[in-house]
Amino acid sequence: MSQVAPPTELGASKLHADDQLPIDGLSYVVGSRAQPLLQLTVSELLAHTVKACGPRSAFIFSEQGVRWTWSEFQEQVDAMASGLLAIGLVPGDRVGIWSPNRSEWVVVQFATAKVGIILVNINPAYRVSELSYALNTVDMKALILAQGFKQSDYIDMMYTLAPELYSAEPGHLHAKQLPSLRWVVRMGDEHSPGMLNYSDLMRPIGPESVDRINAIELGLNAHDDINIQFTSGTTGHPKGATLSHHNVVNNAWCVAQAMKLTALDRLCVPVPLYHCFGMVLSVLACTSVGASMVFPGEAFDPAATLKAVSDESCTALHGVPTMFIAELSVPSFSDYDLSTLRTGIMAGALCPIATMESVVKDMHMTDVTISYGMTETSPVSFQSSTDDPLDKRVSTVGRVMPHLEVKIIDEHGQVVAVGEKGELCTKGYAVMTGYWGDEVRTADAIQDDWMHTGDLAVVDTDGYCSIVGRLKDMVVRGGENIYPREVEEFLFRHPNIADVQVFGVPDHKYGEEVCAWIIPRHGELVTLGDVKLFCKDQIAHYKIPRYVKCVDAFPMTVTGKPKKFEMRDAMVLELASSRT
Repeated sequence: MSQVAPPTELGASKLHADDQLPIDGLSYVVGSRAQPLLQLTVSELLAHTVKACGPRSAFIFSEQGVRWTWSEFQEQVDAMASGLLAIGLVPGDRVGIWSPNRSEWVVVQFATAKVGIILVNINPAYRVSELSYALNTVDMKALILAQGFKQSDYIDMMYTLAPELYSAEPGHLHAKQLPSLRWVVRMGDEHSPGMLNYSDLMRPIGPESVDRINAIELGLNAHDDINIQFTSGTTGHPKGATLSHHNVVNNAWCVAQAMKLTALDRLCVPVPLYHCFGMVLSVLACTSVGASMVFPGEAFDPAATLKAVSDESCTALHGVPTMFIAELSVPSFSDYDLSTLRTGIMAGALCPIATMESVVKDMHMTDVTISYGMTETSPVSFQSSTDDPLDKRVSTVGRVMPHLEVKIIDEHGQVVAVGEKGELCTKGYAVMTGYWGDEVRTADAIQDDWMHTGDLAVVDTDGYCSIVGRLKDMVVRGGENIYPREVEEFLFRHPNIADVQVFGVPDHKYGEEVCAWIIPRHGELVTLGDVKLFCKDQIAHYKIPRYVKCVDAFPMTVTGKPKKFEMRDAMVLELASSRT
């Protein structure tokens, strides 16, 4: 079957038009307007794909043994939508989903969108205090949760937060710590006091339900809020980035076009659904063209990912660089048939050139793309093309996406010249509607319609963007500004360094000193002396790490991003201990 185009009859997007070039020598780029934006809700997007690809494979959850065609998936979505309305939920209510990658997640994603309920993504790694904050921040009315994830027992945590569940009838919860929450729905067959089971919501959809759902859908607008995603909250409380149908549908469609994804493709999805990567770049992007999705398991496992690609003849694969590194390092790597792979996305962190070369050569992903963005921009604002040179796919994050504008500004808000560093700001359809219930932080982040990302970037003469660090990650050593990413990029050239993270640690003389945590390649030992010799006369002396520590792995978020703040805290303790 050929690629499925949405009702607007978009053809192949002209992603690399001349208007992506910097304007007047300034770091200001504008995406192509060659094709119009879609004016679709999430539900309308799904309906179109079901009509075009009904009997084709849609979702495969390997660990659960679930396989749905698009038509079968629509039936699941309709049943859940009917169940949500049956318990009294109405458009605009907030419903949370707290679960690793399971089939129930995607059903709830589309069912809530179908009846105008705002889905709230809960990080699977959250503990009691973080869960309480999320539920209360958005006045959540219902929470759908799994039994647990890894060492976290979600059911037990819910009873800790709301002991009233033990004596409450489902739907009549009145918890002191969670005043807005009324319904708790658990996955699985076990019964828990005060909770419904997921299967209880899967209602047969009769004529009355059909009429009610149709009436609600007619009243939905593509610009309605439909999703709240909490940012990582590495400093202060997490913020609930609020996204509309318009935000995520268009971003997903543009991402699919950049990957050259079609209805013939089968995407392996090891990235988490709660994050924009899984929810938008994977699920909605595939839905926009009718591609199949394969989920290897509840959590990322490199061997299970390779097996899923091999068993299901996947043509595309998503992941952050650390995931690809782990997959390439699986001892039985050569046993898996990856010859069907072609495209995919690598995002979330800097990719070592050696890793990219191996992904292209050994995993056959000749069309792999790099993307950059943030939750607040739905998320992608830059993406490389499948035919960009390999060096551009490693050293940059590609060029600006359609219908977006990006400028790089200095500390005074002025657009800098091409090639100069500054803060990246994004404007256009992808910018969130705001942080839920937080006008102050919304106003601080979005100024004159520009989303201030906090990322430091450089745009070259061809419009390619390089992310060079975070404003808050910048190390100030003796008055010199040091961007960790710049040092990391240089150290990646060392033949014995597989991965590296650079950050600042306090110093009584210079204010801060540079520290590098290194994962050596092939069990090699990389010493401070090795690093200093490698850097000598190659980078400025003040950028050379004062401290080097070899580790087996970095502390990571659920999405595979290194936790630099944890590394810094651990190193501060280690240095303090060594001085006593």
